[in-house]
Amino acid sequence: MENSSIPPETCRLCLVRHGETAWNTERRLQGHVDIPLNETGLAQAAATAQRLQALGHGFAALYCSDLMRARQTAAAIARQQALEAIHDERLRERHYGLFQGLTYDEAERQHPELYRRFKARELDFGFPQHGESLIAFSSRVDAVLGDIADRHTGQTVLVVTHGGVLDIARRLASGTPLETARDFPIPNAALNWIERTDGRWRLLAWADEGHLGSALDELPNI
Repeated sequence: MENSSIPPETCRLCLVRHGETAWNTERRLQGHVDIPLNETGLAQAAATAQRLQALGHGFAALYCSDLMRARQTAAAIARQQALEAIHDERLRERHYGLFQGLTYDEAERQHPELYRRFKARELDFGFPQHGESLIAFSSRVDAVLGDIADRHTGQTVLVVTHGGVLDIARRLASGTPLETARDFPIPNAALNWIERTDGRWRLLAWADEGHLGSALDELPNI
């Protein structure tokens, strides 16, 4: 997205999903499990940092999830931008409870009824073993992005986070209901742009991965 001035009542966010991990390639649900980037993910983080530097936006701050895969991605960007990453656990992926560590196929095979409810995007379905419901997860994401926007009106801010968080953010910005199956990509390390003015989110650009050649989007369309 091209650089442009920001109205004083607006906050613009560039949202970046973390780079690739070994569990991404295995289509394994990570949730709050602290998995590092693989070699591809580290290269993606570096490429994303270079792309953001070339855009010359003059970012006011860099926020990221406190999980390792997001921290590693943010660290590459922070070096290029001369920013210190601000870690916020509210930017973590959704907690998938007993699904964490399973592949999507394993989760469906081992827990067919729970997987059906997950796939149906039931708003109040919370995974056993401390997992989050979709409505609770959405509220968490809405709150943290709103806090960042309130703190940085008139500025552009970077946020490094996870695929599930990006799913919620795009729905907030586009008005897409939580219950609707996903019909948009969420590639690793791509650039996604939204902004908020007077409490209302707006979608600007999505899934810019031109700096990557190709990036994995292993998430199911649910």
